[in-house]
Amino acid sequence: MQAFVQALAVIPGLIALAGCAETVAGLILVRRFARRSPPTPRHRPTISVLKPLAGAEPLLEEALASLCRQDYPGFQIVCGAQEESDPALAVARRIAARFPDRDIALVHGPGVHEPGIHEARPIEAANRKVANLINMLKAAHHETLVIADADVHAPPGYLDAIAAALETPGTGLVTTLYTGRPGVAGWVAKLGASGITHGFLPAALLARALGRQDALGATLALRREVLAQAGGLEALADELADDAVLGRRIAALGLAVRLAATVPATTVPEQQLGALFRHELRWGRTMRSLVPSGYAASAIRYPIPWALLAVVISGGAPWPVALLALAWTVRAIAMRGIDRSLGLAPVLPIWLIPARDALSLAVLLVSYTGKRVEWRGAVLRAGRPGSGNSLRATRKGSRGR
Repeated sequence: MQAFVQALAVIPGLIALAGCAETVAGLILVRRFARRSPPTPRHRPTISVLKPLAGAEPLLEEALASLCRQDYPGFQIVCGAQEESDPALAVARRIAARFPDRDIALVHGPGVHEPGIHEARPIEAANRKVANLINMLKAAHHETLVIADADVHAPPGYLDAIAAALETPGTGLVTTLYTGRPGVAGWVAKLGASGITHGFLPAALLARALGRQDALGATLALRREVLAQAGGLEALADELADDAVLGRRIAALGLAVRLAATVPATTVPEQQLGALFRHELRWGRTMRSLVPSGYAASAIRYPIPWALLAVVISGGAPWPVALLALAWTVRAIAMRGIDRSLGLAPVLPIWLIPARDALSLAVLLVSYTGKRVEWRGAVLRAGRPGSGNSLRATRKGSRGR
């Protein structure tokens, strides 16, 4: 019986070893990406940057200001909200006052008319972010469009890197990797930021190395004509994974989805563990619907819980204990290596790394218990992406970014 138990512990032990190997591979890919030379576009097209807003999130003003500071000629910023009372619009107005030389347009719902503000009509769509973008697009002047989440902190050269990638022959859509940045104090926001920087980012590079060309929603850039050929924003109105579906539609046109050589940051605003878990569960269920087999296989990405399971099954045998120490060490070295490669200050203490892995694995397991997601105060049910009806609201009150 003891021999059987020891043999049973080998299974999670092997998964933990595979997770260590994937962690090392992710670090190598991040280092290679970070060594790429800053791009210089041959041509700098005029650009309209669409910033869909929903609530005055932490660091929103800082994120919008980072875009205004771009050393790039001829770009417009369009900030839009679904409701005229949205406090994010007050932040956008402050930004417009701080940067009077920037071409900044504000868009909100009907009922208010003021200089520089474009009135928008209500759009019926389950995806409120897409509804917002449909209204905002009418205020965009330029042929080249960049759709960037409100919480994106643009580094120097952000628009240049996007323009350089977009002018590569055969490109239909440009997207970017991104890191996580705690928007509030506390260990919950640090866990969330680490999940993005040390989990999502290397995993996205691994997916590309395996041949996938995912569109990553924090930044999407394309030309109007390509957007129209892909069915326009209206084709995404009822899609949960609007970014991924847009990428697939553009790939179906025979065009590439490329990564720009820039890594912006996104704000992690959660202060409570429950809020962070619900946010990551929405991501998890979205990924489960997009790439079911790949998402299931990502369970090996978290070696510490698997090594701990081997310790428990074996009753504390020496080899699983050593494996647990190895997994913890590999994860710590990889996280610090990613931080150094991207020029980031360490965000997560080493002692919290097991909690980060455990949270990620818990999100993955719970994502298989249903299709319910919470998004900006709305409870939604996810369906098959690309069906044109992958989002169904079960309660009113949606506000999407």
